[in-house]
Amino acid sequence: MHKIVALWAVPRSTSTAFEWMMRQRGDMECFHEPFGEAWYQGEAPLWQRWKEGDKTTPGLTLESVWETIKAAAEKRPVFIKDFPHYINHMWDADFLSNFTHAFLIRDPAKTITSLYDKWPDFDEGEVGFPEQRALFDLLSAMTGKAPTVIDSDDLLEAPYEMTRAFCEGVGIPFIPEALTWEPGADTGQYSWWDGGSFHANLKASTGLRPQTRKYVTLENTPPRVQQVHRRMKPHYDRLHKHRLRAEAFAQ
Repeated sequence: MHKIVALWAVPRSTSTAFEWMMRQRGDMECFHEPFGEAWYQGEAPLWQRWKEGDKTTPGLTLESVWETIKAAAEKRPVFIKDFPHYINHMWDADFLSNFTHAFLIRDPAKTITSLYDKWPDFDEGEVGFPEQRALFDLLSAMTGKAPTVIDSDDLLEAPYEMTRAFCEGVGIPFIPEALTWEPGADTGQYSWWDGGSFHANLKASTGLRPQTRKYVTLENTPPRVQQVHRRMKPHYDRLHKHRLRAEAFAQ
């Protein structure tokens, strides 16, 4: 089986833009949140807000997704971008050994306000920081070495250096040409949720760079949302201490 690089992110962390960059490489089969589709709308959804009558997809399970990924990896290297909270019940040594793991983190003040803008009624269990931190800690304990961690802000401020550092960390070639693309990204053909409506900024983009935020500030969100932020911040801080630094890779 070829290498399976797994980028474990949280929602609204610019992870789809990173995935789009990986698609520009052309040397890997890329999957957009494959486990998430089964978690949200498979034949037995695990989504906290799922209710009777919501969409389900017969035959789509976390296990069937894993079989699809393994089949792809028999043919060529694979990259997946996904969220750890979809599969935290599957974390055993045998399963985790199939991946080259890396983490993309982002300040929860940014991710949570962005998620609130899209889904005002989001459930805390959809935010993903506790599971991201738990998987990081588990892998660190299992291997004796911290996995590769990149921060979204660092990535957007120094895309060349941070992408090169990521590639070194996961053991794949660095392809600078993948850092830019033509505007009009057709994310709908890859995103299974709502035709890709979460990725409007990506459609207008031509590469990885800082984005102008249009969302409400944390201070102007309801107390429930601010409480979620307080609960998530320590998990982000834990991984932030281990992030790769752009200055270490500058030439």
